[in-house]
Amino acid sequence: MKQLEVQIMGQSYLLGCPEGGEAKMLEAVERVDTAMCKIRDAGKVRARDRIAVLAALNLAFDIAEKSAISSAPSLAAPALESAPMTAALSGDWGNAQLHELISRLDTALNEDGQLL
Repeated sequence: MKQLEVQIMGQSYLLGCPEGGEAKMLEAVERVDTAMCKIRDAGKVRARDRIAVLAALNLAFDIAEKSAISSAPSLAAPALESAPMTAALSGDWGNAQLHELISRLDTALNEDGQLL
């Protein structure tokens, strides 16, 4: 297994990567870094662990939505419930909606008292 040193939101990480998987790993790192920087730059959330959780949720939701769409090609549009996360990820939302989403997720995380 090969090791790659990458930067995510300015912090270095040493990741294990299967031989021949470097391009896919670097693409994944770029997606995570972009998602985390977008949340950080929105200004509401500063804690790196909270930013990571929000980015992970957004990316997982996007993957799940793409999976659902590909398995059900007859659907013309995603359900209303799924629109906020995807829109926030794709940049179709304004700052007000993104701040509202971050605020609601931050409240939910605060109620739990723990991230993991």
